[in-house]
Amino acid sequence: MGKDGRALRMLGRFMAWGGVAALLMASPAWAAGIKIGAILAETGPAAFLGGPEARSLRMLVDEINAKGGIAGKPVELIVKDSGSSPEKAVSFAKQLIDEEKVFAIIGPSTSGESLSIKKIAEAGKTIMISCSAAETITIPATPHVFKTAPSDSFAAQQIFTTMRKKGIKKIAVLAGNDGFGKAGKEQLAKNAPDFGITIAAEEVYDKNATDLAAIVAKLKANPEIEAVVNWSIVPAQSILAKNIRQAGWNVPIYQSHGFANIKYAEAAGVAAEGIVFPASRLLVADFLPAGPQKDLLVKYRDSYEKKYDEKVSTFGGHTYDAMTILVKAIEVGGEDREKVRAAIENIKGLIGTAGTFNFSTADHGGLGPDAFAMLTVKDGRFVPLEQ
Repeated sequence: MGKDGRALRMLGRFMAWGGVAALLMASPAWAAGIKIGAILAETGPAAFLGGPEARSLRMLVDEINAKGGIAGKPVELIVKDSGSSPEKAVSFAKQLIDEEKVFAIIGPSTSGESLSIKKIAEAGKTIMISCSAAETITIPATPHVFKTAPSDSFAAQQIFTTMRKKGIKKIAVLAGNDGFGKAGKEQLAKNAPDFGITIAAEEVYDKNATDLAAIVAKLKANPEIEAVVNWSIVPAQSILAKNIRQAGWNVPIYQSHGFANIKYAEAAGVAAEGIVFPASRLLVADFLPAGPQKDLLVKYRDSYEKKYDEKVSTFGGHTYDAMTILVKAIEVGGEDREKVRAAIENIKGLIGTAGTFNFSTADHGGLGPDAFAMLTVKDGRFVPLEQ
């Protein structure tokens, strides 16, 4: 066969293989995936949030894809590490929306980052499910922004309810100088009068502080203070507890839900004993009565700890819940973003790691005060306060 014949034969083979490739690409097994972006602080000062969040999300996506994806389509997960930086979060949000064309964004990890990209998500009409707690992320509600972390106000209310039972009326409030600390401090001030509690002193400290002894000495000199509330997500909350006990001050210590990581209790050592804080029931799942909530929490906890050989934290649960919510909504709305957004608003009674979600057009947080249980540290472990 001459050169022309060989060329025709090669062309025929190429066309045949091209046809097969086209058929394969068109088959369900080769269907384009559903792109989900995530902006999480895997490194930086909030890595204790973003690390478990990223690991939990990857674990759940692997499970979803192993079962055939969502409606036969695999989930294509794109995780961006913000390093806890609002500036990086903004850059990644634009990249995910404009370049990657993601269907939705899970995260960011912190309130400051979430508030920084909220308008970007809305401008791009991209569903965003934040993993942080500030109420201003979803209040007032905007069409495309949701969140899975219980609101700061619920945590403040649970703390004050516990204080009122103990007859505490005058407190000191401390907070880190970041978005989480600022939002929490505002909620404590807003809710205190409703519980008959007066804030007798307040201090804001640098989120990178390594010693708070001077602040502790100042507060200890105030005889009115009956308890201390610290609102933080940084290692300084362990340092504060140690500084208070090293000063010989036996004042009751209350922490925010940012304390819900056993590493902070371990870092504080014996100074952590007796600290009271609100948190998800995930941390005390074994104490719960049998039922759907316990079943989910134990499944998530055991799967996570087996896969990653580390203790589960409530923070990882926020991405687990976000992905669960997205899956349920996509199963209803398909790949029409507006139908999926509306489907999220209509989710009722969805049991997640943070509690039972009931969304509406006005409520894009989906949780109530009962999402939090009050826990304490006993013998180095987290246990229910009312055990």
